[in-house]
Amino acid sequence: MGFLNIEKKKQAERDPVERVKDWREYKKAMPETEIREQAARCMDCGTPYCQVGVTLNRGTTGCPIHNLIPEWNDLVYRGLWKEAYERLAKTNNFPEFTSRACPAPCEGSCTAGFVSEPVSIKSIERAIIDRAFEEGWVAPRPPRRRTNKKVAVIGSGPAGLACADQLNKIGHNVTVFERSDRPGGLLMYGIPSMKIEKDIVDRRVNLLKQEGIVFKTSVDVGTDITASELRNNFDAVILCTGAGKHRELPIEGRGLAGIAPAMDYLTASNRYVLYGEELKPDFDARGKRVIVIGGGDTGEDCVATAIRQGCKSVVQFGKHGRLPDERSDKNPWPEHPNVFSLDYAYEEAEELFGRDPREYYIETQKFIGDKNGHVTGLETGSFLKNGTENKRLKHWDADMVLIAIGFQGAEDRLFDDFGINKDPSGRVIDAGEHSYQTSRDGIFAAGDARRGASLIVWAIEEGRKAAAAVDLYLDKKLSLLNQ
Repeated sequence: MGFLNIEKKKQAERDPVERVKDWREYKKAMPETEIREQAARCMDCGTPYCQVGVTLNRGTTGCPIHNLIPEWNDLVYRGLWKEAYERLAKTNNFPEFTSRACPAPCEGSCTAGFVSEPVSIKSIERAIIDRAFEEGWVAPRPPRRRTNKKVAVIGSGPAGLACADQLNKIGHNVTVFERSDRPGGLLMYGIPSMKIEKDIVDRRVNLLKQEGIVFKTSVDVGTDITASELRNNFDAVILCTGAGKHRELPIEGRGLAGIAPAMDYLTASNRYVLYGEELKPDFDARGKRVIVIGGGDTGEDCVATAIRQGCKSVVQFGKHGRLPDERSDKNPWPEHPNVFSLDYAYEEAEELFGRDPREYYIETQKFIGDKNGHVTGLETGSFLKNGTENKRLKHWDADMVLIAIGFQGAEDRLFDDFGINKDPSGRVIDAGEHSYQTSRDGIFAAGDARRGASLIVWAIEEGRKAAAAVDLYLDKKLSLLNQ
């Protein structure tokens, strides 16, 4: 009955005014006594919706990797931390990533949330994995035997890393190819350090290396090594390239300087934090009036990044309206709750500029520039609102505009090289739901490249399932599928 007697506590955060002065993680660790109290709020219900991992009403309900949440909640409550870690590691290859960057659909479907506040699952997960690293329980465990099978994984984001980890555990020889100069994919260059500090990513990659996985960075498959070379030198190839093709905004003035895709901006900013590389003018928000087009998480990360770079002001456009403060009748439990929240970037903007930076029902219609070809502003109208359409144009001043309106699936060239088809949304369409194999023998696809841009937990689940499918293809046995 802990969920009735113990109040839910959120993970503490650093003061917004202070944290915007650096690039370190904004969340603090929760003390052990509080974590154990929060774990006691778990109902250990008969049907734990927190771990079902399904799609309801176009949203994720429960944990896609099917973490055994009630089990490790109980172990934490009883102070059995190592056992809790072992239970967590059974289903999740990288809890240090999910506990920092996942939006926690498990909490949205927590049964306690039906009558009270949901369990602080994400905070408990982070406490478990952080303790595991501190105590040395997370250590290299190379496989006891090696097969004679060689597997190439293209892409080192969460799907590629999970796939490589699973295949390596059972002895296959795995090589991961990464186009960037460091492994990690979006974990390294897409997600800002305020959410995941990059030594967290490096720590896990180094563990994987010690376990025998080979990483080849700065290798652009299709240019530095061809698809045919990979197919000839490896028994199987898995495409885990993500869905990095950004959605464009082809309106008047798009070619002006000072307008950039959000992911290009975030990548440049992460490189600046890692290496101290000088930012190009189009990627430096210092002293600028910044507008972010797109109301999602990527747009929010752009807001937080621009604030840390010292922008003069920042506004974020969204095409939808403000979310309700409580669940609507059309969004019942156990669906993920589509409710209003003041997330980290918006809290920071309020503290610095005195207002939430989000604007709703905004449709950008054209960009405006000066005689030197640099953006100076834009004009907007309104999307449908309450059944009526407002055609009145509004002018906004801007020195920098970031486009964060989503992704159009995997980039074209690599898949053309392999002769693999994609649907109009950019997803690999001939990779089977269960086989993960494409129409090309021995070529598999997983993660955002296969299912479209999604959550980090879906990427890990895709990588794990693809590894099982590859192992079955290679050895014709159910070594992973039976785990």
